[in-house]
Amino acid sequence: MRLATEVGPGRRAGAPLGMPDPGGPEEVPAADAGPEEGMADRIDAGLLERVDRYVEELLVPADAALDEGLREAAAAGLPDIAVSPNQGKLLHLLARLVRPTRILEVGTLGGYSTAWLARALEPGGRLVTLELEPHHAAVARRNLARAGLDGRVEVRVGPAVATLRAMAAAGEGPFDVVFIDADKQTYPEYLDLALALSRPGAVILADNVIRGGRVLDASSRDPQVQGVRRFNARLAAHPRLDSIILPILRDQLDGVSISLVRA
Repeated sequence: MRLATEVGPGRRAGAPLGMPDPGGPEEVPAADAGPEEGMADRIDAGLLERVDRYVEELLVPADAALDEGLREAAAAGLPDIAVSPNQGKLLHLLARLVRPTRILEVGTLGGYSTAWLARALEPGGRLVTLELEPHHAAVARRNLARAGLDGRVEVRVGPAVATLRAMAAAGEGPFDVVFIDADKQTYPEYLDLALALSRPGAVILADNVIRGGRVLDASSRDPQVQGVRRFNARLAAHPRLDSIILPILRDQLDGVSISLVRA
């Protein structure tokens, strides 16, 4: 999900953390700089926005059902923190590489990322998505039905940790893809439970693992930053995971973790 300070679909927020204000004067490259050096000097929030929009317009065509779902979520008062269209396409392609028949999502919100992932399912596949808030779940169900995906997706309402524990105890799974995008302070526990529900060769994805660069601050008192730091450290140290973090530059600097579950 985008950070809460970001803006909605089709709009962009201010400069990313540490970047110059796009409304300010543009840096002028040195007279003897080559084309590549000059472009590097001019990388600012405006350029990042233009590149992001270029990729979206080129490779992520407008989708009436998904776009209407974003509008429905906004009208229903849901926080404007869904993944971007480009990131939704990334999740979709990563999931398709696994040819999944079972996908697990932690954090439904309005069902936007859910729809991208559900479209990656193999024929007959199923997606289970967990959402704490009943209102969010109701909006997501309507959006998924509009997208023709309600027959492939089950939305479960309640605290995700308790639901995941119950799923593991009941022997549900194994899942081929897991996407974590919920409260950040609980990410380490979500990871442990996701692993218990994943098969060897599964892919575990998690959003917002850079937090605008705030994960670099070991002294941060923000519980979300500390939760993500513990999560990232666990990714690096876990013997069953082979992981990388892909930085995402959009309205702000963030990142997606990609982990392959070892046998």
